[in-house]
Amino acid sequence: MRILIVEDEVHLAEALTQILKKQNYSVDAVHDGRAGLDYAESGIYDLLLLDIMMPEMDGISVLKKLRSDGVSTPVIMLTAKGEITDMVTGLDYGADDYIAKPFSSEELMARIRAALRRKGEVIPDDTLKLGDMELNTANLKLTVKGKEMKLNLKENELLELLILRKQAVTSKEQIIEKLWGFDSEAEHNNVEVYISFLRKKLAFLNSEVRINTIRNVGYVLEVTG
Repeated sequence: MRILIVEDEVHLAEALTQILKKQNYSVDAVHDGRAGLDYAESGIYDLLLLDIMMPEMDGISVLKKLRSDGVSTPVIMLTAKGEITDMVTGLDYGADDYIAKPFSSEELMARIRAALRRKGEVIPDDTLKLGDMELNTANLKLTVKGKEMKLNLKENELLELLILRKQAVTSKEQIIEKLWGFDSEAEHNNVEVYISFLRKKLAFLNSEVRINTIRNVGYVLEVTG
């Protein structure tokens, strides 16, 4: 899962980034509303943490523009004020949740998990299943018929993306944007390397799941059993 933090308090944004990375989320952070809107409209994020009081463009305006443009990414609003009017306004414009500063990391993580569950992309125990394969996205473990193998973070993110997209073909460009970010210098061969790693691990575990290459289009998972 990739999360965007839009927070003008740099130290808080850095602290949130470290907390989320320890939970195996991919994280980007920006510090004003205008940049937050540009990043969020890329469509590569699974969740936004959006501060209300920010320079350039406030969080409510960012949220309103995203929803009017059809961006349905879950949004958790952050505010130092803790006022009912902020919460009501944010929810009215399409926020999924609201948390007042200061907050504990445990509360934040619980709200993030709840927002992602409501989106329908993860099940409560952080396990994704396809065919005979189970991927635990929290501990990076791939299990097939009781046999386990540890994945590295990029392998985990790539397999998670392919499972969530199910029968849809995922292009190399989509994978780069999702795993490395739309402004990264990653190239197609980076994707090919991690696809190769995953194929070898699935073959070693004797899984019925295969990663098929659709020539000049991308990759899709197939259950052969």
